[in-house]
Amino acid sequence: MDFRLTEDQRDLRAGIRDLLAGRYGREALRESVRASESSGVASSGAVSSGVASSGAVVDRRLWRELGEAGFFSLRLPESEGGVGLGLPEAVLVFEEAGRALLPGPLVATHLAAGAVPGAASGSAVVTAFDLGGPLVAYLGEADAVLGAEGLPAGEPVRSVDPLTPLWRSSGVLPSGYREAGALLTAALQLGSALRTVELAVRYAGEREQFGQPIGGFQAVKHLCARMLVRAEVARTAVYAAAVTGDAAEIAAAKLLADEAAVRGARDCLQVHGGMGFTWEADVHLHLKRAWVRAEQWHTAPEAEELLAARLGAEAEEEAVAEAEAAAMG
Repeated sequence: MDFRLTEDQRDLRAGIRDLLAGRYGREALRESVRASESSGVASSGAVSSGVASSGAVVDRRLWRELGEAGFFSLRLPESEGGVGLGLPEAVLVFEEAGRALLPGPLVATHLAAGAVPGAASGSAVVTAFDLGGPLVAYLGEADAVLGAEGLPAGEPVRSVDPLTPLWRSSGVLPSGYREAGALLTAALQLGSALRTVELAVRYAGEREQFGQPIGGFQAVKHLCARMLVRAEVARTAVYAAAVTGDAAEIAAAKLLADEAAVRGARDCLQVHGGMGFTWEADVHLHLKRAWVRAEQWHTAPEAEELLAARLGAEAEEEAVAEAEAAAMG
């Protein structure tokens, strides 16, 4: 399978990266964290009821700019006012959003385009019951919940990620969205994993110990190499699933992307040492976001069950075919 990007795809990715760099660069990210802290985030990064209702996490102006750029309407047909592209292009766009740690219910709003008024243009913020159980993210800032009529009542709860406020509420994720949601979330994880590779390599080249950059030490080289391998394997799986749209391949892509994002952020913390745990560094933010995303759309147990069922069915089909061939002679 050829995963080389077309010129149009490269231009699309570059355009989104430039947009996010200009509107949600590192300073904007840090400002989001500071705003969350002042609205009720404890020093541990847990979210209290203040941040969940403050409206400080989702930048409505940026949300509309994303809508104008086609972020949410990317897969809508041109006849419906969309861009008319497919999952491979959406994956590239979401990879960039993951790289920038852009907060907000990006996946749910993208999936709601064409179904919820204002979602495609970014004038509406749409969330979803994508965490399983009674939890939903960004309910306090949402205009709608995917597949629900009206906004359900909810109670804010503590979240490990300061930029992903959580609410306890009742609702279910409607059928027909889970696979695409899992793939786009995997793309967000992939972008984060690739970014932590960059952060680790850069810090390893700058930080000196015993008269030389720490990147010269074998242990640090191995950490960075493992991060890169996991990220590139995840990239291949995510891109392949975007092309095929196969449910089992999407589940595998989510598993690999979750691992690349979570373990990559942990290894990046290891490279940074104590610096990585401070609020001045971005590494811990990638880890906290990766933890939350790993519980969205497809959790590891759900993906593993889907893959096991697919492998079991394929093994049974092969056994039947072999038995039939033997009987025929």
